[in-house]
Amino acid sequence: MSATLLQPAFADPVLDAQRSFRAALKALAGPGVIHPLQAAQQPPALQGLAAASHALCLALLDIDTPLWLAPAFDTPVIRANLTFHCGCPIVSERQNARFALLDHSQLHDLHGFDLGNDRYPDQSCTLLIQLPSLSGGPLLSWRGPGIQTENRVALPVSDAFWQERETHNDFPRGLDVFFLAGSDLLGLPRSTRVQERA
Repeated sequence: MSATLLQPAFADPVLDAQRSFRAALKALAGPGVIHPLQAAQQPPALQGLAAASHALCLALLDIDTPLWLAPAFDTPVIRANLTFHCGCPIVSERQNARFALLDHSQLHDLHGFDLGNDRYPDQSCTLLIQLPSLSGGPLLSWRGPGIQTENRVALPVSDAFWQERETHNDFPRGLDVFFLAGSDLLGLPRSTRVQERA
């Protein structure tokens, strides 16, 4: 690894990682609500990664969490910095990943990611999906645990993603998702039901 590729991460690695981890938990506990990262939680820019994507990688990844990178993120800079700051192994096969970093070009096909099993559903892969924005798509209704009645969400993703999610969701098995754009994140746990608005 070339030292010239390495860039700073969190200013306060422990405190900022804890803040970002709490933001991630809050996003999954309240699906469909956008959570902005505070300035203190935002790591320095890393080419190709939004601030929220970078922060969640720094907070969630470690030596025990193999990461799969979509081609858009499989760059020397991203590989070097995530490997150095997180210690996470980067894997080439989807089924070996505990986390996957995706962009919109990968959302039509979620095959291969580990869905966990009935005994250990927590061993499934978590998807970190970076988008240009968390609004501007078709309006959908999200219902389920953590949502009082419904949350209306308009993510700019294709119908193919929602079909893929349905195919790969067999609760308690399934894929938990974080959508990320700029400094914002939004959680979608496997327990949330997503439907078109009537």
